Amino acid sequence: MSLPLEGLSAIVTGAGRGLGRAEALELARLGAAVVVNDYGQPGRDGSGEASAAPAEEVAAEIRAAGGRAVAHLGDVSDFETARGLVDLAVSEFGKLDVLVNNAGILRDRMVFSMSEDEWDSVVRVHLKGHFNTTHFAAVHWRGRSKAGETGVYGRIVNTSSEAFLAGSAGQPNYAAAKGGIVGLTTSSALALARYGVTANAICPRARTRMTEDVFAGFAEPAGEGELDPLSPEHVAPLVGYLASPAAAGVNGQLLVVHGGMVAVVERPRVSAKFDTAKEAFTYEELDAVLTPHYATRPAGETFAATEVLGLKKD
Repeated sequence: MSLPLEGLSAIVTGAGRGLGRAEALELARLGAAVVVNDYGQPGRDGSGEASAAPAEEVAAEIRAAGGRAVAHLGDVSDFETARGLVDLAVSEFGKLDVLVNNAGILRDRMVFSMSEDEWDSVVRVHLKGHFNTTHFAAVHWRGRSKAGETGVYGRIVNTSSEAFLAGSAGQPNYAAAKGGIVGLTTSSALALARYGVTANAICPRARTRMTEDVFAGFAEPAGEGELDPLSPEHVAPLVGYLASPAAAGVNGQLLVVHGGMVAVVERPRVSAKFDTAKEAFTYEELDAVLTPHYATRPAGETFAATEVLGLKKD
């Protein structure tokens, strides 16, 4: 019996730890040959010396289980590094079929305290990093299609966050970058569909070193052998599905995933509409219609992360 991803090759960025590691292992379990990318810095803020060890350990784990994998040490926010990453997949495995963008860092601060570097570094790694790898993967797929190859296969799975959907007071850089990733995903989905490529984004909830403070105090498994509802292993199967031929009809979508739950997020819809009685609105007319409208709604209509997560603190 063939595996869903048998004969396909994949890149997973930020795959040395946490979510990326779980995703790389799942793609390999489903039959894909995997390029395991990680810059290997110990700090979740991108600090510390780069190390090939995390990526090499995951690649070795895949090979020990009978799969095919190579490690790649590199910062995907660097344009030429991203080019080399795609080139490595092609040289090692003959082609690239699946790109999973997961690499990221955190430098949290309130917007009034955030430095320019804290803003730039997070947007660079998350948003530019996603663009860089997507660009070179798209060049690869479009080039094959233009050369007359039929049945070109391409899958992009990007990593966004509910920080973009719900807001996150201490993460203006992260929330903005994750919102930008959704825009990049939907644009890429439209541009690349003609070449046999789909692009989708996920908002995962998982307990990793990136989210250790976010989920501090939330309930962990009570019984031995029970899977943590915030384990990255809950997220990885959705990535495997989106990478597979079964998901050919899924394109330009945003999905929230955690703890045995997948939610399909609708695109923004108009919740109310007002028309002017004249050619253009006046200040007074807008005051007359909008002020009462918002007075009847919860202030800002924001919601706490705990309400969205459906989790309980200890």
